[in-house]
Amino acid sequence: RDLEWADMAFVSAMSVQRTATEAVIQRCKKHGLPVVAGGPMFTEEHEYFPEVDHFILNEAEITLPPFLKDLANGTPQRVYKSNEFAELSTSPVPMWELLDHKKYDCLSIQFTRGCPFDCDFCNITALLGRRVRTKTKEQIIAELDKMVEIGWTRNIFFVDDNFIGNKKILKQEILPAIIEWRKGKSIGGFITEASINLADDEDLMNQMVTAGFSSVFIGIETPEQICLEECSKGQNQNRNLLESVKILQRKGLEVMGGFIVGFDNDTESIFQKQVDFIQQSGIITAMVGLLQALPGTKLYKRMEDENRISAITSGDNVNGDTNIVPVMEMSELQQGYRQLLSNIYDPKPFYERVKVFLTDFKIHHISERRLQWAEIEAFFKSIIRLGIFGQEWRYYWDLIFWTIKHFPEKFALAIRCTIYGYHFRRVMEEHVIVA
Repeated sequence: RDLEWADMAFVSAMSVQRTATEAVIQRCKKHGLPVVAGGPMFTEEHEYFPEVDHFILNEAEITLPPFLKDLANGTPQRVYKSNEFAELSTSPVPMWELLDHKKYDCLSIQFTRGCPFDCDFCNITALLGRRVRTKTKEQIIAELDKMVEIGWTRNIFFVDDNFIGNKKILKQEILPAIIEWRKGKSIGGFITEASINLADDEDLMNQMVTAGFSSVFIGIETPEQICLEECSKGQNQNRNLLESVKILQRKGLEVMGGFIVGFDNDTESIFQKQVDFIQQSGIITAMVGLLQALPGTKLYKRMEDENRISAITSGDNVNGDTNIVPVMEMSELQQGYRQLLSNIYDPKPFYERVKVFLTDFKIHHISERRLQWAEIEAFFKSIIRLGIFGQEWRYYWDLIFWTIKHFPEKFALAIRCTIYGYHFRRVMEEHVIVA
C-alpha cells in the first residue's frame, strides 16, 4: 500500500544502514518504482548501487533543485553532485505535522554543519567541510515552536556533529534565545554532540545547562596519547580526559562516550585501559567499536595506500568487525573487544558504574526528576524483567534502594539507567559476543 500510490521512492542513508537500505531499494524496484538516493552513504559510495535510478549527492539544498527542474522537463540525469556547501540560513522548518510523534522518543533539530577539527577516521569534514555553517536564532526558535505546536513535550536532539563548533554565535545568539524561549514551557531535555574542549569553557557549560541541555555525546576514542596522535585527535591530546568527563557530569551534562580500539599503536593492554576509564568515568552509554575506515577519510586513503582495506565498510563500528587489516592480530583484537564489552556491560560492573554516574551527576531540570507515563510504564516493566526474572535482580534492587537512600531526586535517572543497561547487554550478547 505504501508503494502503490507513489511515483518514485526517495532513499537516504548512512553506511550503518546499508543492509536495510539495500532491502528497501530492492523492494521498490520489484514494484517498478524509480529510486532516487542521497545522503552520506551514497555521496561516498554511489558506484556500489547500480540499481538506483538517480543520485542526489552532497547537500540536497544544492543538488535537489536541478534534479527537480530536469524531472519537470522530462530530462532527469542520473547523478547530481556539487563541491559547494549549502548556506543553512535558507533551510525551511520541517513539516513535523506529517509525523506520528507518539512513536518517537526524541525529535531532531540541526544548528550547524561542518566541524573545525579533522580527525583522520571521521568523514564529517569530507562530507560537510571544516567551515562551521549555522542557522540563525530565528530559524532555531521557529523549529522549536513547531515542535511545541504539534504537542511535543519530550527530548530534542541537536544533531550537530559538533554543537560547539562555532562558540561565538552559540554563546552570543543561540543559547540566550533558547533560554528565553524555554521559559514557561513544559519540554524535555536537549541532547547533542560536542568535542571534549567543552569542558574547558565554564560559561558555555552553564549556558547549555540553563538552556536545558542534559546529555552530550563526546568522542573520547582512547586514553592512549600515542593513539590520539595517530588519528589526529588534537582536541583530546595533552589533557586529563577522565577529569574532563567528570567536569561535564558535575555540571549536569551526562556524557555519552565514543571509544575505539584497533589503532595501529594499540597493544594488548588497551582493552583493560578502556574498561578502567569507562568504569571510573561513570559513563553509562559507552559506545565502543573497532576502528573502521570510511570512504573519503584520511584513514581510508592511508589504509588504501598501504593495501590494508579488506572490505566495504559496514558503517557499524560496534559489530565486532572491521574493514581494515589491523596491526594487532585480528583474532586477538576481536577477542579483546568482546571481553571489553563483557567487562563493562555485565550486570555487576554496569550497576557499579551507574552509582558512579549518579554520585557525580548534578540534576538541574525537572524533566530529569519526573517520571512521565512512558517512564512509569517502563519502571513497572523493569521490575518484572530485571527485578524479578533478570540475571541482575540483586544488583537492580541494590541500586533502587541505594538511590532512594542517597539520591532520591535521581530515582527517574536510576530507572532509565537500568533499562539502558538491559538494552546494551542484549545488543552485546546478540550481535557481538555470539559473532
